[in-house]
Amino acid sequence: MSESDNTEVVGSSRGVSFNYDKINPTPHHSGYSGRKTFIFNGDASTFEWWKEKLYSHITGIDYELCDLVEVGVTFKDLNENGRLSITDRKLLSAADMKIYMNHHKVKDIVVGAIKHEDYVRIRDKSSVKSIFDSLCTTYDGNEKVQKAKASLLIKQYELFTMEKDEYIETMFTRFQTLVSSLKVLKMSYTTYDHVQKILRSLPLVWRPKVTAIEETQNLKNMSLKSTKTSPKALKAKLVEVEEKPSADGQEDELKDEEFPTMGKIQQEELQRKCLKKL
Repeated sequence: MSESDNTEVVGSSRGVSFNYDKINPTPHHSGYSGRKTFIFNGDASTFEWWKEKLYSHITGIDYELCDLVEVGVTFKDLNENGRLSITDRKLLSAADMKIYMNHHKVKDIVVGAIKHEDYVRIRDKSSVKSIFDSLCTTYDGNEKVQKAKASLLIKQYELFTMEKDEYIETMFTRFQTLVSSLKVLKMSYTTYDHVQKILRSLPLVWRPKVTAIEETQNLKNMSLKSTKTSPKALKAKLVEVEEKPSADGQEDELKDEEFPTMGKIQQEELQRKCLKKL
């Protein structure tokens, strides 16, 4: 590819959503198998089969790599992505350096065999063992275990609400994690269900405006993202349904710093503002 061709490709990627699931870095690694790693599709019913294929694939490259998946590594100063600092790496013996390199080799294989959405849900990415264990916790288990997980998640979904003094962003992240877990277990909820749930999970002080949104807008045409995006965007969505300005003719829009947390003082102040609109 010429330099001009490369520039065109890079330039054309601006503003375009990147499909991480199209990445499969494992086919032609130097020292790796020439065969592609099978990517897990997120279906819990095929997880056991995927594990067997992955095990055979890794063993075919080097059986010692499987030990790192099952047992893990003992380096104390790994960062959240499983890396050592340059200083710590220089202190490794030749044997430990080989283990460190093999750890990243097999970590690359495992990460390349899952979808991006699965990867971002994993909290501990410091070792290939923690990544693999997280996948097993999410997808493994017999039908009885899956039903128990589903029952627990459904209960969490039904009882979901915004916690005291919680940021909107934090609440939405919790909700997205819950929704993703429900999808894994093939629990069927519509976007409409999620939009309603988010709106009804807001503190009581927002209830008048939430009711106004439900009465004046078609929630079935709203996306889940449109209820969040950012605290400011959600605030705007709630404010835009007001039918008339306040009595003194001034906009009674909430300040950004008032929105994220809902302490007692803020709730009382916001309640007064909402009542003015009614």
